[in-house]
Amino acid sequence: MKSYLYLDYAASAPMCDEAEAAEAAYAEAPYAGANPNSLHTLGREAAAALEGARRDLARCLGGGFRPAEVIFTSGGTESNNLALYGMAEGVRARDRRRTQVVISAIEHDSELDVVPALRDRGFDVTLVRPGRDGRIEPEAVAKAITRECALVSVMSANNETGVIQPVAEIAKIAHQAGALMHTDAVQAFGRIPLEIGEVDGVSIAAHKIGGPVGIGALALRMRCPFRPQAFGGGQEQGKRPGTQDVRGALAFAAAADACCGNLSERRAACAAKANRLFSRICAEGTGIFPTTTAKIDDGRLPGMVSIYVPAIDSETLILKLDQAGFEVSAGSACSSGSLDPSHVLSAMGIGRNDALGALRISFDERVEQTDLDRFADALLDLVATAGRHGK
Repeated sequence: MKSYLYLDYAASAPMCDEAEAAEAAYAEAPYAGANPNSLHTLGREAAAALEGARRDLARCLGGGFRPAEVIFTSGGTESNNLALYGMAEGVRARDRRRTQVVISAIEHDSELDVVPALRDRGFDVTLVRPGRDGRIEPEAVAKAITRECALVSVMSANNETGVIQPVAEIAKIAHQAGALMHTDAVQAFGRIPLEIGEVDGVSIAAHKIGGPVGIGALALRMRCPFRPQAFGGGQEQGKRPGTQDVRGALAFAAAADACCGNLSERRAACAAKANRLFSRICAEGTGIFPTTTAKIDDGRLPGMVSIYVPAIDSETLILKLDQAGFEVSAGSACSSGSLDPSHVLSAMGIGRNDALGALRISFDERVEQTDLDRFADALLDLVATAGRHGK
């Protein structure tokens, strides 16, 4: 059977041992399958386990968030949708003049695809473009905000380039204007320390850090005005009704504990591997270029290398690498199959032809350096061969 080297952790990371152990322990627990909202003994035990997972996630998240402020969702997309709709409409319900929403132009599709719906609901949505390095400058946000601003949303780290955003500075600017601040921390959580002490809402997801697919959370300050977007049951304090996934919550918390418990060591290990990979494949004369000048670990997530090859389109690169046993992506997995260049790279000012040759290589400390070296050899050979044959 052919073996593959999976290098698409930013799309979804393989389950970690800790998360698998948590799921196995749940399956053996007396309360497995019990509804945590039931009043009987097993229901109360399930509820206690759920609250334990909520406490663990609040602790790992940091930023002063309390367990009661962690709302479980089905993943990052729902968390982002819920934050934009719920927070913007909550603010407007208190002050009808607050009708502006400011979002960066490099957000995940789960935010940008909400823009038309927000406009249909009467909001004026302003998009803020990044600089050529992929960073959203606080000054650009300050210029975009009006006195009618209800909500600002800028991601903690970009899901395609890995560029870390100045969320703490932007949050202060939002608050000075009387607006709330939300950040999509789906890619950043468990990879770098989050600067969210001034942030009102934070989206996270389990499957990016070695937890299961289908569970996420929105951390929302109690003081925040919020309008629910779904109804029935009253779970999660009425902010996100529906019977909670106790198994998923426990596995999510276990994965978060594993990531945050040795974050500095994991971060350093991933950054060293990414820097070595970057220096090899983007060396002068290779025909491979970085999408951003932001430095790995300092200005960019460790464990993510974002590049483009002007001479070859992404689809060709991905399929040829797949044939060689290496699994990478062009960018966001939620936009795979699109013939258009990445909206992130386009917003950064990268030309269409260059952006169409983009690749994202992502991994964590579980990937060995020798395997990354093998990948570099394969990519360099592929690009060199294409250059010799004019494609």
